[in-house]
Formats: sequence, C-alpha cells, structure tokens
Amino acid sequence: MSILIAAALLALGLIHLLPAIGLLSAARVAGLYGIAVDEPNLELLMRHRAVLFAWLGGFCVAAAFQPRWQGAALLAAGISVLSFLVLAWSIGGLNAALLRVVRVDAVAAVLLAIGAGAWLWQASR
Repeated sequence: MSILIAAALLALGLIHLLPAIGLLSAARVAGLYGIAVDEPNLELLMRHRAVLFAWLGGFCVAAAFQPRWQGAALLAAGISVLSFLVLAWSIGGLNAALLRVVRVDAVAAVLLAIGAGAWLWQASR
C-alpha cells in the first residue's frame, strides 16, 4: 500500500508542479491557460497562483517519501483538484486550454482517490 500511496503522491506532485512554469512570466501563464495576461493585477494573481502550485507540488513529492506528511498532502491536493473541478463545472464556457486543465485534473482526481483510499486502508490497519 505504501508504494501505491507514494506513486499517487508523486504523480499528483508532478501534475501540480507543471503550472509552476507560470511563475517565470506572464507569457508562460498565457500559454498555459489560453488567456491574455495583459495587465499587472491579473499577472500578479496568476503568477502567485504558480507559486502556490509549486509549493503544493513540492509538498506532494516530499510527502511521497515522508509517510507522516501523506495524509496532509492528500488533503491539500484534494482541496486543490476538487475545488478546481467544481468551479470549472459550475462556471462553464471554458477555452480549449482550460478544458485541457480540467481533463488533467480529472485524472488527478482518480489518482487522488486511489492514493487516499490506500492511505485510509493503511491507516485503519
């Protein structure tokens, strides 16, 4: 079970690290999400979002190797993935780039369910 939990956390970590490239520039953010980042307020918010994704992705990767952090990492990744999917579903009208992010997060939700299920099963033993 511990290998399954670690593998799920590694995959979740990598998924959350991918958007961290947006930290580098507004052009990177625009490329990731298919939106114009043409004013400083939006640039600040989106690049700060990239910092938070880097932190969460790094935490998930570290938790893959630190069992005592795994529950918290799964919870944090779950909040991120599920809140994004709920918001995407409730808002609708997304562009192609954001629909790609929705698909990736749907895969992440499956990984999350597998990892959390394994973690809960292991914790109950």
